[in-house]
Amino acid sequence: MGLRPVRPLQRKRGWAFNLAVPVLKPVLLATTKRTWIDGEKIPATGGCILVFNHVSHVDPLTAAHIVYDHGRMPRYLAKSGLFKNPALSYFLTAAGQIPVERLTRNAKGAFDAAVAAVRAGECVVVYPEGTLTRDPDLWPMAGKSGAARIALETGCPVIPIGQWGVHNLLYPYAKKPHLFPRTRITMKVGDPVPLDDLQAQPHTTQTINEATRRIMAALTALVAEVRGEEAPAERFDPRKSGVRPTGNPKRSEQQPAKGERKSTGT
Repeated sequence: MGLRPVRPLQRKRGWAFNLAVPVLKPVLLATTKRTWIDGEKIPATGGCILVFNHVSHVDPLTAAHIVYDHGRMPRYLAKSGLFKNPALSYFLTAAGQIPVERLTRNAKGAFDAAVAAVRAGECVVVYPEGTLTRDPDLWPMAGKSGAARIALETGCPVIPIGQWGVHNLLYPYAKKPHLFPRTRITMKVGDPVPLDDLQAQPHTTQTINEATRRIMAALTALVAEVRGEEAPAERFDPRKSGVRPTGNPKRSEQQPAKGERKSTGT
């Protein structure tokens, strides 16, 4: 893809996007080569959820690239830690990003904000795994229920987008990116996940779990296509494997990251 968007924006960008796009897009064009498949399946208008697999700290930028160039301004469910810096928080809020306090009861506020955004006709990006995949081979792991719950609450389409290659630009938890030669990134956009039958049912835990299963199955199938490999028969589950749910899974629990407090279990 070149400098021109595939589809023009349907609404004004606002100052945050006006600032970010001229800075970030040339960097992405200079450091990546893009293969975008079926991008026209991203809805041109209307509230929707886009779900991506998560393999790099920079894939929100490459995901934003395909979404933006197909005429939509993405709103992310982003971890609340990004909003602790006042200047960054001001920018992210102006760009319409939604903070999520992961693993806390306060996550409901993010759910309500995402539902409101979808009902207002906006395009919400969700990483249903909740964090970078812990799967040793970077396959999509067990999903969380956020995307399913938003979809069942609003009736909006859930569009899966399988991606591969951005980990070669910046591997999970690596400190230095590999900028040259340019990294080939492939993204394939799928059809809406069929959830209509579940929408008509009571939104019980069982119904939400089934919606989540369908979303992750559709996403994993797309990743398998772009990788040209067969996905594992069972998705990796960090809870069953004893892997820490957030942060670098290879870091010792006795040696928390700078600025990160060791859990006391309370």
